[in-house]
Amino acid sequence: MAKGIMYIDGQRVPFDGEKNVLAVIRKAGIDMPTFCYYSELSTFGACRMCVVEDEKGKIDTSCSMEPRDGMKIRTNTARLLKHRRMILELMLASHDRDCTTCEKSGKCRLQDLALQFGVRHVRFPDTRPAYEKDRSSPAIVRDPNKCILCGDCVRVCDEMQGMAILNFAHRGSDLVVSPAFDRKLADTSCISCGQCAAACPTGAITIRDEIGKAWRELYDPKKRVVFQIAPAVRVAVGEEFGLEPGVNALDKLVSALKMMGAAEVYDTNFGADLTVMEEAAEFLERLKKGGPFPMFTSCCPAWIKYLEKENPKYLKHVSTCKSPMEMFAAVLKDQYKAKDAEDGRTTYHIAIMPCTAKKMEAAREEFQHDGRPDVDLVLTTQEIITMIKESGIRFTELEGESPDLPFGMGTGAATIFGTTGGVAEAVARRVVEDKSRNTLQAIQFSGLRGSEAIREVSLPVGDRILRIAVVHGLVHVKKLLAEIEAGTAYYDLVEVMTCKTGCVGGAGQPYGLLPAKHQRAEGLYEADRTALIKRSERNPIVGELLAGPLKGRTHELLHVHY
Repeated sequence: MAKGIMYIDGQRVPFDGEKNVLAVIRKAGIDMPTFCYYSELSTFGACRMCVVEDEKGKIDTSCSMEPRDGMKIRTNTARLLKHRRMILELMLASHDRDCTTCEKSGKCRLQDLALQFGVRHVRFPDTRPAYEKDRSSPAIVRDPNKCILCGDCVRVCDEMQGMAILNFAHRGSDLVVSPAFDRKLADTSCISCGQCAAACPTGAITIRDEIGKAWRELYDPKKRVVFQIAPAVRVAVGEEFGLEPGVNALDKLVSALKMMGAAEVYDTNFGADLTVMEEAAEFLERLKKGGPFPMFTSCCPAWIKYLEKENPKYLKHVSTCKSPMEMFAAVLKDQYKAKDAEDGRTTYHIAIMPCTAKKMEAAREEFQHDGRPDVDLVLTTQEIITMIKESGIRFTELEGESPDLPFGMGTGAATIFGTTGGVAEAVARRVVEDKSRNTLQAIQFSGLRGSEAIREVSLPVGDRILRIAVVHGLVHVKKLLAEIEAGTAYYDLVEVMTCKTGCVGGAGQPYGLLPAKHQRAEGLYEADRTALIKRSERNPIVGELLAGPLKGRTHELLHVHY
């Protein structure tokens, strides 16, 4: 990798392996403006905001320049300032500037840069036609009127997920980003992962907002509003209130929800423990029967939707277990039936999730009983943050409160569900015969944990060696499936997470690049390290349920066939 010295605004800056001049500039402590640059994607160079001027007066984009020893550039000159202001003004001219009611107001990159560069007047009229909003998706909303053509959503969908649902259409002043043939998202193979919304710097693609619905239910005296909180939420929700990524803020979130009117607040970790028990039992049964292998995990709804739309032949390989969210919800609604009849109230169940695809999952017919969904509403981490702010609650000053019992008890194995490799590790803890501390440590360092897109591990179980694969990022899942189909790879168990880094990197989380997502994952592992109970089979409430109220009913409440 290239090494050397650059001179940036007269400052001597060493570089060592940085992939472009933009990275070296930021290393020097200069916040170079960008729209289309996303460090986890390919370089696009479309917005031209990151341009620099060399010693000969030549202007070029720093994101597409390779650093060279002795290179001299300036990042802030009269020409560059005029250039950037003109770009911003032209973008604003062809942009719906209804900022006060925009979902992204206060977090919009265009809004931020217009303020930073003092763009107060727009001299040019907006000659573009008004585009219809696309609200067809259960997870996200597209507003082409706010698109600045940065291409981030196009590259995320193609390079991270391999779906290529969105692309550029037409040319010149008619250029737009849309699905092929200008279809609605619901009419495409979109899997509702929401990563396009996470990457979008403006309000052109946003998460479907259901905050109003949540408030209405909380204010309804005839409703008992019960929440569940997913593992990944606790290590990200505090970021918007000044806490570092990875800080476990579950107890503060429970307190906030109680102040907002929640009747009960439970931990999805309980549902994850149920999932481990059922999934491990199913896996061991497949080992006895000889397949079908590999068995794929079923916790990620976007992964299930991908198989249904693009690769249905693998559906028979997917575990029949519901996701932890849906398992918990089915048990909760079943347990509250008698109480509802007794006091004349209706239990309304809200799940707080890091994932936009959970909105789609909750709406599926498979997860309804007596004509009602088991999960009445899914709120993302971002939405619950907004609700806390609307309530005026000083989040960091709250005294923590534990989730309610009996469904507030979870194990360390359940906690790590929120990061890539966590589900596979939790199942491995259940199926291995040796339950000693040394074995737990051996599983921990076996290779199931990590950031590599595809990881392979072999673990001894009984008289055989199990081959386990962990994969995150749908584009890598496709590669793994191709290898399995070609016969060049064989696995007994495969954990699949659609989003890079797993649920901690879900599109419903506060915006963060890889370092923040890795900190969130470490926060979950820290919670596992300090957990009193490490393995799902030792959760006493789960054991009582399976041996009592759920006996003979696990297939009805905890399993599903797609």
